[in-house]
Amino acid sequence: MTDDHARPGRLLLRRTHRGVLSTFSTRFEGFPYGSAVPFVLDARGYPILLVSRLAAHTQDMLRNPSASLTAHGDDVVTGARLTLMGRVNEVDRASPAARRYLALLPEAEVYAGFGDFGFLRLEPVAGHYVGGFGDIRWFDGADYILPAAPLDDREDDIVGHMNEDHVDTMRTYCSGRLGATPDAVKMLCVDADGFDLRADDALLRFEFPEPVTDAEGARLQFIRMARECRTG
Repeated sequence: MTDDHARPGRLLLRRTHRGVLSTFSTRFEGFPYGSAVPFVLDARGYPILLVSRLAAHTQDMLRNPSASLTAHGDDVVTGARLTLMGRVNEVDRASPAARRYLALLPEAEVYAGFGDFGFLRLEPVAGHYVGGFGDIRWFDGADYILPAAPLDDREDDIVGHMNEDHVDTMRTYCSGRLGATPDAVKMLCVDADGFDLRADDALLRFEFPEPVTDAEGARLQFIRMARECRTG
């Protein structure tokens, strides 16, 4: 698996779907250009963006694919934050990464249908994570990205099974987090780090204590979490 010291930054990005994308400005040579963007991490941790070719940051990246993505928690001064630096590449609209983006950010569906919009993947070269006072670390992109694992190919099966047979269990997860039981709950995706649920109108991220590599590992974590929620 990846180096543990890179995992806190990846978990932060899995919980945070808004950040600042910085590119090399085409219009103002020599200056960085920052823009607020939504993003989603794919199963292995690559940030996925949905961009318009008409946008300034897209024009910048067509000229120079080097970019960085910065995200932070609730408190930008004392809370956790991460900057990933890397290069962007196009992502197929039919790929699992694009489908995950639209599952987590369904409001983007209308834009994804426009001809000038497309998906990009940021392939990290390095990252800088600040977890709080005294917790500051640099790491290589190779340490941040999860290796391909059997779980990746079973994601659709697991999500379908949970939504068909374990809605009550997922309500238990949500009540433990929200303090109330949602009327509607649906699993959206699962990966080595955890899983995402939509509970009524809330998007909730649940983390595994350590990465899992296969469906059996995920199953054991689902059971453990259900027991913990039921026993308080």
